[in-house]
Amino acid sequence: MIDWAQVDELRDDMGDAFADIVAVFLEEVTEGLAQLDDCNDDGALAAGLHFLKGAALNLGFRDFATLCAEGEHQANAGRGGQVDLAAIRRCHATSREQFLAGLAQRAA
Repeated sequence: MIDWAQVDELRDDMGDAFADIVAVFLEEVTEGLAQLDDCNDDGALAAGLHFLKGAALNLGFRDFATLCAEGEHQANAGRGGQVDLAAIRRCHATSREQFLAGLAQRAA
């Protein structure tokens, strides 16, 4: 679910700024997920999912990124109504929980 090698690489690259990056990521993704409800066409939905996919990949949320990519593909194909936003939100919640628990474990 979480690509810990990506997380470790980001932490190494960012050093002391890592905690700030995590905080910004978590906030932006929460806002991005909320904005999906306001998408009134497939293009807007695809753009929102594309943003979420990119953010997820940067911080190692592998499964969440995959679901966002699949939804983006559906929306780009004119099938935005078939995107399972509930599954995307559930995956994000589970990923976030595992990520935060894993960070705490790695810090110990």
